[in-house]
Amino acid sequence: MLTKQTLNGKKSNRSVLIGAAFLMATSAIGPGFLTQTAVFTEKYMASFGFIILLSILIDIGAQMNVWRVIGVSGMRGQDVANKVLPGLGYFVAGLVALGGLAFNIGNIAGASMGMNVLFGMDMKVAAIISAAVAIIIFVSKEMGKALDTFTKILGGLMILVVLYVAISTSPPVGQAVIRTIAPETFSFLALITLVGGTVGGYITFAGGHRLVDAGVTGVENIGEITKGSVAGIIIASVMRILLFLAILGVVSKGVHLDPTNPPASAFKLGAGMIGYKFFGVVLWAAGITSVVGAAYTSVSFIRSLSSVVEKYNRQFIMGFIVASTLIFVTIGKPVHLLILAGALNGLILPVTLGTMLLASTNKNIIGDYKHPKWLIAVGILIVLIGVIGGYQSMLGIKALF
Repeated sequence: MLTKQTLNGKKSNRSVLIGAAFLMATSAIGPGFLTQTAVFTEKYMASFGFIILLSILIDIGAQMNVWRVIGVSGMRGQDVANKVLPGLGYFVAGLVALGGLAFNIGNIAGASMGMNVLFGMDMKVAAIISAAVAIIIFVSKEMGKALDTFTKILGGLMILVVLYVAISTSPPVGQAVIRTIAPETFSFLALITLVGGTVGGYITFAGGHRLVDAGVTGVENIGEITKGSVAGIIIASVMRILLFLAILGVVSKGVHLDPTNPPASAFKLGAGMIGYKFFGVVLWAAGITSVVGAAYTSVSFIRSLSSVVEKYNRQFIMGFIVASTLIFVTIGKPVHLLILAGALNGLILPVTLGTMLLASTNKNIIGDYKHPKWLIAVGILIVLIGVIGGYQSMLGIKALF
C-alpha cells in the first residue's frame, strides 16, 4: 500500500526529473543552436530533416549512457572519471569548465542581442541585466526548485513561440517528411555539429548532475532516470524540429536569409515584425537558460574536487556568470576563443562518454548494476563519431591560426 509520504516522494522525484530534462534541453538550446539550425536548413532544405533524425538517435544513445552511469553511481562526472583513472576527473573538469566559460560568453551575447531586438537596448546594458536575472536564480534559498521552474517556464515559452512562427510560415511538411526518410543530400559535418551542440561538452551532464544534487540516484530509480534522459533529448528535438519547419517555410519559397543573422531574418521574413520580436524572445530565453545551465554544470564539475568550491557553490556559480559577462562587456565577443571552445566541445564528448562507458563495467563504481551491452555498443559508435568531429574542429583551429 502506498503511503502519503511515498506518493509525495514520487511526485518530488518526478518534478526533479522533469526539471533535469528541461535543464539539459535548455542548456542545448542556445544562440548557436538557433544559428546552426537556420544555416543548415537553408543549405540542405528538406533533407536536413534526415540529419536531424540521425542526430536525435545519437543524442539519445549518448544521454542514456551518461545519465544511467551517473544515476546508478550517485557520483558526478568528474568523480566517476577519477574512479576510472586517478587524475582523469581533474582533466575532464578543467576541460568542461574552460569550454563552459567560453560558451557562456556567447550565451551572454545571445541574451543581450535578444533584449536589443525586443527593446533596442544597448548590448552591454542588456548583458548586465540578463546576467542579473540569471544570478537571482542562484540567490534563492531553494536554488534547485528555482532552477527547475525557470528552465521549465522559458523552455515551454520558446517552444510555443517557435510553434507560432512555424505555423505562420506554412512549411512544406509533406516534403519534409519524405526527405527525412529519403534525403537528397547529406552532410556528416552537419551531423556532428548538431550532436556536439546537443550532447557535447557540459550539456549532457547538466541534467545528470542535477539528479545527483537532488538525491535521485540508485538502481531503484534507473527506470525514471532513463525516462528523464530521453525526455531531455525529446524537448530539445521538438524545438529543433519546429525551428527547422519554421525556417524551411521561408527558404522553400526561394527567399535567402541574411547571413549576418540567419534565424532573425527567417522569423522576420516568415511572420513580419511580430515574428522578429518573437525571435528576440526566443533568443533571450535561449541565451539566458544556457547561461544558467552552463554556469551550474561547469561549477558542478569542480565542486567535489575543492572543499572551498563545495562550501561556496552558489557563490562560485554567480562568480562564473559575472566573469562571463565582464569578458563580454569589456572585450566583446572574442571570436578566436569561441572557435577554440567549439573545438573543445568536439573533443569533450568522446572523452567524457568514453569514460562513462569504462565506468559502466566497473563494479567499484556501479556495483551489481548491469549496463545493457547494446547501449555500450551504441556508446562506442558515438565516441568514434565524436573523435571524427573533434578532428574536424581542430582542422578549423589550424586554418584559423
